[in-house]
Amino acid sequence: MQQAAAVREFLSEGSLGPWIDGRFVVHGGDWIECVDPGTGEPFARFRPADGKVVNQGVETAAKAFRKRPWARASPAERARVLRRLAELAGTHRKTLAEIECLDTGRTLAQALADIAHFAQTLAYYADLAERSPQRIPIESEAAKAYTFDAPAGVCGVIIPWNFPIVLLGWNIAPALAAGNAVVVKPAEEASLSSLYIARLAAEAGLPAGVLNIVPGEGETTGAALAAHPCLARMSFTGSTEVGRSVAAACGRNLVPTKLELGGKGAAVVLDIDGPATVKALVRALTMNAGQVCCTATRWIIHRSLFDAFVEQARERLRAVRIGYWSDLKTRMGPLISQRQRDRVLSLISQSLDDGATALLWDGLLEGQPGFFVRPALLTGPAENIAANEEIFGPVAYLLPFDSEDEAVDLVHRSDYGLANSVWSSDADKATALGERLECGTVWINTQNFLMPGIPYLGIRNSGNGGGSLGANVLSEYMRRTSITRL
Repeated sequence: MQQAAAVREFLSEGSLGPWIDGRFVVHGGDWIECVDPGTGEPFARFRPADGKVVNQGVETAAKAFRKRPWARASPAERARVLRRLAELAGTHRKTLAEIECLDTGRTLAQALADIAHFAQTLAYYADLAERSPQRIPIESEAAKAYTFDAPAGVCGVIIPWNFPIVLLGWNIAPALAAGNAVVVKPAEEASLSSLYIARLAAEAGLPAGVLNIVPGEGETTGAALAAHPCLARMSFTGSTEVGRSVAAACGRNLVPTKLELGGKGAAVVLDIDGPATVKALVRALTMNAGQVCCTATRWIIHRSLFDAFVEQARERLRAVRIGYWSDLKTRMGPLISQRQRDRVLSLISQSLDDGATALLWDGLLEGQPGFFVRPALLTGPAENIAANEEIFGPVAYLLPFDSEDEAVDLVHRSDYGLANSVWSSDADKATALGERLECGTVWINTQNFLMPGIPYLGIRNSGNGGGSLGANVLSEYMRRTSITRL
């Protein structure tokens, strides 16, 4: 496909790589190739940050923080810059969307929605920072006292490849609104939108050194950032396994860490209109080719609805248009990489070998280059690997139940605790069941509803540290001091 002129110009920059102190840093070393998941072919490249460059990024952020033009700016002044960045993201949305589609394989509609969400997140935390008092009086007869909130310092951020621009916004918006300097390590598979946003942030008026991007592999770049002793905060989004490593590295330096990890979401279908619920769950399963940590990949369906539900789901999934992002009729794109596709295929095969039954599984998409797979519906024993392991592909495991207690028990067989949904024509009944579920997020008669201002949380193997999108996140990026005067 012919790339837009602005995209060609950005991707052809010979210095594309780490963004530090308001510019791309030219350094030696190998290149990382950006591979289009829809074709399997490289389309751009960038230089990754090694440990030395990561240290440069953190030291630059620390220097920018100590100089204090951003940290000491009023909330209103910072809000103006963040709103300007949100406006620029909207102005450049077509360019950003194409970059995101090339990098991740997501559909054009999804990429445009992600950019709008990024801008909305910036605006939300800009508004919140303006409204939040920095000084809170304390009632005391013995002294005059108050608490004072100040920026924490240098904040490290590590984000994955499945929603690059959305998760960039979730992390930098509250951190910057609070007055911090930030160092972001995007995933090596999908770094380009973060680098493009860094340029827009400079255009918006963000001081040099306040936002730094250090792309590279997790084992080197990510590890160097997580272990850096000069961080005041760390936020990690990714797998549970890597999250434990990041938390351990930060713990050695006593750096507070926020983790948003994997999930194995359940949709509990009680007694609701079948076609509408099937449509919603199919849309959730195929969004971003199932590479969504909070989506419902376990469908726990009342036995009286099960057979009809399966038949309707088969019909809808087979009708989903799978293809390249530039086809505006495409509703599901490829997986991010050959490695991810191999993993998904391996887990499906293992699940079938271990006793699962395929309700729907038509294999790979024939005659199409890239990393495509067709959706799958599986059923069988509740202890099957596909019922418990996060597959990160368009694969759902279906389980029937007879009583609400049985449904709750099936939900709780997972070690994850990110997001679940409950579906019923009786919203009060669904809400009551939702309150019994041990997880951070519950949706009633919807799935994957994410909006700034509504906290998105995980527990157990799905994370800790206050979650994302809530008003509380702003205060987590600040340090609180008590001031007492006699």
